[in-house]
Amino acid sequence: MKPMPPTFPQPALAPTVSAEAREALAPLLASLTMPRPEVTVEQMRDFATMTMAAVVQRRAPGQKAVVKPGSLAGVPVQIVSRDGSLPDGGPLLLNFHGGGFVVDSGSLAESIPIADLTGIPVLSVLYRLAPEHPYPAAVDDALAAYRTALKTRRPSEIAIFGTSAGAGLCVQLVARLRREGLPLPAAMGFFSGAADCALPGDIEGYLPPLLPGQSVPETLKPYLAAADPRDPLVSPIYGSLDGWPPTLAMTSTRDILLSQTVRFHLALRAAGNAADLLVYEGMPHAFWAYADCPETDAAYKAQANFLAHAIRSRG
Repeated sequence: MKPMPPTFPQPALAPTVSAEAREALAPLLASLTMPRPEVTVEQMRDFATMTMAAVVQRRAPGQKAVVKPGSLAGVPVQIVSRDGSLPDGGPLLLNFHGGGFVVDSGSLAESIPIADLTGIPVLSVLYRLAPEHPYPAAVDDALAAYRTALKTRRPSEIAIFGTSAGAGLCVQLVARLRREGLPLPAAMGFFSGAADCALPGDIEGYLPPLLPGQSVPETLKPYLAAADPRDPLVSPIYGSLDGWPPTLAMTSTRDILLSQTVRFHLALRAAGNAADLLVYEGMPHAFWAYADCPETDAAYKAQANFLAHAIRSRG
């Protein structure tokens, strides 16, 4: 495999970051200065599966959620709840995992802590992946799952959330729901995501890219394929944001999607929506999905509190 050039050296984390996070993330910071080999999609998927399985296993002793396979409208899902069951009605959370729309990088690592903390069943939607299934396949799967959930639940009982690509899928789903004239969910968790697939954010000039030598829009090309990155169904920041669901946006100061998350939060607020923004000190992209540190505990508690309150206050 042809080695790629090294990325930007990164300074050590400041003392304002917890000692646990500084220790846990030191290997990651060191690895960012090393050449990264070119890898195939299959290798990326294998690595993500192995890495996320290790994260889930490492955290298992402190969590009570049970995972069972299922499907919604033919779309595979993972049912995650405290007892492994999915009631016919009542509160429900839909998770859309990260992984650049190419790999599953966190369906369980993202959903198990939320199901455990909220006591609300989570359906982690295993949407079709690019490049085999480019846009709008993932949105079609998200829409099919959401439509099915609406058959047994009021929209006020459903909230959606996702990290990274999953956050992008959340906003693409809401844009699609608006076009289809379907009711919107009670709330949305937009965690380290992008609502603009056309332009790179300012922070990208300071941090190592997600993939060597590629801006965020360039990493999305296998997913977008022939889609127009400025189409409001693809990049909702270019369309109307009036009447969007209450949203919690979450990012961190070393997140390659910091600019994108902040821009979308500002756009939601400018359109008159209820939207909060949490920015964590020193943490890298989507840190809660893999870093074992107090900041991760705080991030998951904030996500869980927001989602549970949004459903229970309206349900």
